[in-house]
Amino acid sequence: MKLLILNGPNLNLLGTREPEKYGNRSFEDYFSELQFKFRNLELSYDQSNIEGELIDKIQNARKDFDGVILNPAAYTHTSVGIGDAVAAIDIPVVEVHISNTFSREEFRHKSYISPNAKGVIVGFGLQSYELAIQSFLKQD
Repeated sequence: MKLLILNGPNLNLLGTREPEKYGNRSFEDYFSELQFKFRNLELSYDQSNIEGELIDKIQNARKDFDGVILNPAAYTHTSVGIGDAVAAIDIPVVEVHISNTFSREEFRHKSYISPNAKGVIVGFGLQSYELAIQSFLKQD
């Protein structure tokens, strides 16, 4: 199974950005741990601060991957385009968030991605990504 982990804006700063909310580990360090733990899977990782690039990566994922783990970050609450891209592809997308978006500002309670996602995982720190991977492994 091939999964793409795709992170949105400012998540390239994990490890240094607001560690009280996001922890003090870089995503690259955590991703290496995920690759080791799930070595029976082919995990790929990408990040962009640019909305159109994220849309392109989501659209292209359907050619090469069995699923996407997407943390759209701030675009969660603003991007109809990313939500439409998730709806347009025929592979499952799990939306993840490191922090509990529902315990934060009111505007963060709305997601344009969730209605088209296989599921949503929020508030478990970096472990949210591992939970998302496990959701792809679970047989229904």
